[in-house]
Amino acid sequence: MVKKLNPIELEDITKYRFPGNLQYSPDGKYLAFHVARADVKKNDYRRDVYLVKDGHAEQVTHSIDAQVLFFDDDTTLVLSRKNEEALPLSTPLYRLDVTGGEAQPWMNLPFPLAKLKKVKDNLYVAIGIIDANDPDAYKDNEETRKKKLEELKKEEDYHVVDEIPYWFNGVGYINKRRNALFVVDTSKGLEVKRLTAPLFDVDGFDIEGNKVYYTGDIRKNNPKMYSKLFVYNVNTKKTDTIYGKLDHRLGEVFVLNGQTYIHASDMKKYGINQTADLHKVTKNKLEKKYTPSVGLHNSVGTDTMLGGGQTTYCDGKYYYTLATVKDHTELYRFDSSMKKKVLFNKQGVVPFFAVSKNKIALCYQDYNHVAEIYEMDINGNNLKKLTTLNEEMLKGRYIAKPNPIRYTSEGETLKGWVLLPQDFNPRKKYPAVLDIHGGPRTVYGETFFHEMQLWAAKGFVVFFTNIRGSDGRGDKFADIRGKYGTVDFKNLMDFTDAVLAKYPNIDKKRICETGGSYGGFMSNWIIGHTNRFCCVASQRSISNWTSFTFMADIGSYFGSDQCGAKSPFDNEALWDRSPLKYANQVKTPTLFIHSDEDFRCPLAEGMQMMQALAYRNVETRLVVFKGENHELSRGGKPVHRLRRLQEITDWFLKHTKK
Repeated sequence: MVKKLNPIELEDITKYRFPGNLQYSPDGKYLAFHVARADVKKNDYRRDVYLVKDGHAEQVTHSIDAQVLFFDDDTTLVLSRKNEEALPLSTPLYRLDVTGGEAQPWMNLPFPLAKLKKVKDNLYVAIGIIDANDPDAYKDNEETRKKKLEELKKEEDYHVVDEIPYWFNGVGYINKRRNALFVVDTSKGLEVKRLTAPLFDVDGFDIEGNKVYYTGDIRKNNPKMYSKLFVYNVNTKKTDTIYGKLDHRLGEVFVLNGQTYIHASDMKKYGINQTADLHKVTKNKLEKKYTPSVGLHNSVGTDTMLGGGQTTYCDGKYYYTLATVKDHTELYRFDSSMKKKVLFNKQGVVPFFAVSKNKIALCYQDYNHVAEIYEMDINGNNLKKLTTLNEEMLKGRYIAKPNPIRYTSEGETLKGWVLLPQDFNPRKKYPAVLDIHGGPRTVYGETFFHEMQLWAAKGFVVFFTNIRGSDGRGDKFADIRGKYGTVDFKNLMDFTDAVLAKYPNIDKKRICETGGSYGGFMSNWIIGHTNRFCCVASQRSISNWTSFTFMADIGSYFGSDQCGAKSPFDNEALWDRSPLKYANQVKTPTLFIHSDEDFRCPLAEGMQMMQALAYRNVETRLVVFKGENHELSRGGKPVHRLRRLQEITDWFLKHTKK
């Protein structure tokens, strides 16, 4: 008799440990990263630093809550950590000698830090957050700073906005906030200088020798659609414009074999989600050198990652980047002729990596493991697991294997998966859950998903798929502008039919559905176009593209682009794709999950749909999470994540009882 395995439990989401920000020391001898874990009592997360030496990983901090930034030299690790004594709007940094000792205070940057990199000894470049109305506040002495903070307290009950976007998901109100580029010199104490204009917003930067390449533009009522490329020479202290045309959406910049390259998209054929090509940059000229068939990033979804790390890297000889291929993450390496070599292509997800002279480290998760750190040689061989962060917790647990299922819909061959409960009996009737991913340009894959494993443990058959609009198969496949609720809806219904055909013991009257973001939009669309689901849980959704367009942080360009509208004022096109238009047809009991600080899919989107159902006496429930944003299911506070999943699970159980 086979021993019954223990089930995945709701509370396990607070017990996983989440690695982040892999960093090699310059000599490659050490590998550092931090690990986040939930503190349920404080309803927060704390982070500890881990170090790998000679293939062995161990925790090196215990009493501080710290995050890894970078190695300052072969044995000195720079950390950021919470410090209650630090002045507001500043960032205290610490140095840790990895050969032994405690983390020591280093410097207190006079601005909130977003990114910091070393140029050379005692010289660094940072992205810091400023208020464009007071761009030189970083120069204030302690007394002046305290006076300004007292004045700000008088205004803390008010928000004044005069530009868009005025808020941003996960950040809050951002009116006049800008990402500024700073030079930080520690050779004679601490000298800080802002390089960019008050209204200039920096998108990102990279360093090659004595040159700092950065992208951005002066922005006011100008969302981050187009950018320019600049270079700052730390020796001459002069800035030059390399590409000054506002005709491309610019991404990562890197220097390969002495030539400057950049990810850039003109967005002409496939809109804002068009995949960026790799271009060589000369003065005001972009020369296309490589056109990817897939997105050069990771978009494989999971709910067991927290934070992130490096997703691209250039050592001057090679350029490394993640890529989403069909339903998994791969690691690519390009040489100076843009010849590609695939270094890693296993099923699962790789959210970040790091490169040294001889090794590559990566965070990797497959379907029956939660994130761990692995290492391989520089050519992608001899993969070795370095950590066992989550191994003990999952030991002896039943983890449902994703069973692939292929089906045809609207002329496309598509792929999905089915998770079966433990001891699945073909002669027994089962309830089921259809789970729809966000994006829409993301993907599901064969990677651990806590919520799905929980529902399988509760006796549900769980099924999920990558429909038209998903990532991993190129721009043409992903492009559903103006088609929301048409081909994608048909794909989902055909997938449901295919699952029922393969597993006829699923009870057709007890099928639930859920999804978040785009999946939330689709949940709202589904209930207005079919009654086949016994209940639905709509999360962080969109119900009305017109209100979304003039409320969401990305609404001014995302709504009209995705709806195929001529402009944000093309109300006919926006309303036609809005689930709220069809709310008078809804009969399905629907739970709405939303966060009050979700500025990506604002709270009003869930409220409108819920009120429309309540008006028609359709069973409904709205749960609003205070202080949370669009990332509730992935990075929300531990207690809130528990409550969210409990609400959805209880809703499913209530409506599938015989």
